[in-house]
Amino acid sequence: MRRERGRSAIVAGAGIGGLAAAVGLLRGGWDVTVLERAPELGEVGAGWSFAPNALRAADALGVGEEFRACSVPTEAGATMRLPDGTYLMRFQPDADPALLANHRADLQRVLSRHVPAGRIRTGAEVTGVRQDGDGVTVTCRDGAETRADLLVGADGIHSAVRRAVWPDAPGPVFQRILCWRGVTEPGAVRAVRGFQTWGRGARFGAHPLTGERVFWFLTVRQERPGARFDDDLGEVAARMRGWHEPIPALLAATPPEAVLCHDIYDLDPLPSYAEGRVALLGDAAHAMTPFLAQGACQALEDAVVLAAETAAAARTGSVQEALNRYDRARRPRAQQVQRMARTDPRLSLSTSGATYRLMTTMTRLASSGVARRKSARLWEWAPPALSTEGTR
Repeated sequence: MRRERGRSAIVAGAGIGGLAAAVGLLRGGWDVTVLERAPELGEVGAGWSFAPNALRAADALGVGEEFRACSVPTEAGATMRLPDGTYLMRFQPDADPALLANHRADLQRVLSRHVPAGRIRTGAEVTGVRQDGDGVTVTCRDGAETRADLLVGADGIHSAVRRAVWPDAPGPVFQRILCWRGVTEPGAVRAVRGFQTWGRGARFGAHPLTGERVFWFLTVRQERPGARFDDDLGEVAARMRGWHEPIPALLAATPPEAVLCHDIYDLDPLPSYAEGRVALLGDAAHAMTPFLAQGACQALEDAVVLAAETAAAARTGSVQEALNRYDRARRPRAQQVQRMARTDPRLSLSTSGATYRLMTTMTRLASSGVARRKSARLWEWAPPALSTEGTR
């Protein structure tokens, strides 16, 4: 069994939330090991957008400038259109804050640069967790065991840590949504400023990325999980036939192998994010639908609060108290956002003609100020101050 040094932490999962947690814990003086099931950190996933609360979290973690450098402003948060191109709402540069869009792999590289070489172990799939009064032991599929003072489960919606420590917690819930994501070839299409287009039972969106690329997504209603297609790009193009430019151009500029297709699941609210020396973070704790663009944002918030609450524990050893404070600080907010993200597609992806007409009419009549006030509940979050013990 490998025993990590004093004030030690294990982070299960090297996604955005797990790496952010590792960065925050390192800043607080923890000796951190990250266990990642994938054989290597690579070009996985697609693009996404981040709201101001995520940028504040990135600043608190000390990676804000690098975050900005790999991101591009996008107007998609306040630019809404109909399939024929009619604008329901236009981005107002003097009033609407632009979101930041980037590729998952770019942000993963930014965060991984702040974790010391050799502290990310790939090919390490967590299969078991045991804890006692002195520490927590993690077992991987290859039989290797690692023991530390603290374990962070940041291993996604199908979290092995959650299953091991919270065996009675309900599993992921299919939300009757299918999502395609794609990224255009560099320089293959004129850059977009970002937009969303609402159809009946379908929503298309696009964000600019660095490298003269564009990330796009399509979400549709799907009654049962598991629907798959021989040609995902062709399926998207067929569903988007007749929709406004630049949607056809974006699809034409996307290589078929760059298209991902996923069913959308989330989690029912958990009774706790902490148990003893184990805490859950990101999708492992509160997986949510992508309709508020807050999943990764909330994971970054989690990482900052976890780092703040455990900084003292790195010196005094009061791990359980620190994780209980983390739970009390994070669970109410994250679960509120989780509920909002589950509620949104019930309207915005409704296949009812009456609901669609009502939704689009109300959006057209509402000013962008109404949208900003709604977003304020999500975006007006202030991070706690973090210790810099581990950065000196």
